[in-house]
Amino acid sequence: MSSLRVILNRLALRELIAPRRLVHATSSVLDGTKLYEVGKFETVKLDGQYDVGQFFIHRIFGYRGVILFHWLADVYDRDKCDGRSPQLPAPSTADTANSSEDSSHFIMEQIKKLQVEKRLYYQTLIDHRDFPYIRSQPESITFLATSSSSNVISIPGLDYVSHDDVLPYTNTSQFQHELFGQFFAPSTDTNTYNFVPRDILFNWRDQNHQWLSLTDVHIETTNGIRVTIMPFYMGVREGQHSKVHWWRYSVRLENSTQEHVQLRERHWRIYSSHDTLETIKGKGVIGQEPVLSPGSPAFQYSSHVSLQAPNGFMWGTFRMETHDGKTFDVRIPSFALDKQENA
Repeated sequence: MSSLRVILNRLALRELIAPRRLVHATSSVLDGTKLYEVGKFETVKLDGQYDVGQFFIHRIFGYRGVILFHWLADVYDRDKCDGRSPQLPAPSTADTANSSEDSSHFIMEQIKKLQVEKRLYYQTLIDHRDFPYIRSQPESITFLATSSSSNVISIPGLDYVSHDDVLPYTNTSQFQHELFGQFFAPSTDTNTYNFVPRDILFNWRDQNHQWLSLTDVHIETTNGIRVTIMPFYMGVREGQHSKVHWWRYSVRLENSTQEHVQLRERHWRIYSSHDTLETIKGKGVIGQEPVLSPGSPAFQYSSHVSLQAPNGFMWGTFRMETHDGKTFDVRIPSFALDKQENA
């Protein structure tokens, strides 16, 4: 069977999906490809949470997924309060330590002013057939094997999905991910394509809790461009004379306007609790300069950062360009880089 593309954009949803039926196509909608049913939509839950094993379509990226378990994260939403990410001048070369310390204190005071809201997120698997067709870098959960090892463990095709981005459906076709058969067993009900979790799923969650756990989410919108950050601690690598702590962070950009904008540059500020402040500038992100348009309004990617300290902060801006060549900066919300207590 060839790779399938989820037809779930704003126009195709009305034209191609009969009431409560979910259909897929093997290529573009415009070439007349025949569609066929792969499931039926279920009622969206406004309250409560979805069960382990719930199949869903991602509301933004349109991929097929299945829920593994949930996390209750602290969400720092700058859009719901007066707290804004710091826009600090570059530190002077003559007084870097003092500038770094002032930056740290400023960020800490800004974060303290923010109201924290608990929100529900899910750890999910992505159907690998949808990888080529989603404007999201398929998330790979990465962490260090041991403190003395140079190996990095990578688990592809996992994602963190907010409750509001879940469109549940009853699956009538095979779900494809290398971990699906290990985590789920077929239900005894032979009339439905349902699965029940195996014990190995919860054992895996408990054993890797410190690397998987989603503890905080940071959100800020500038000129209709919303940036969401999720940081994760990966572990520490020990050398003869130093320890290097590693984090990964997931970045999601969403365009809520009717304009076409393109991400041209990134500008990061990285503060270490050892009183160092690093500035990183470059073109695009992960080798791309994604366009955010009304038809494709979102883009998501992950990256990594290391510090010779157990704590720090990151913040910055994305330089965006409109179709007529005008540029503006979108704030990246400041977020803490913290070593997990049990890591």
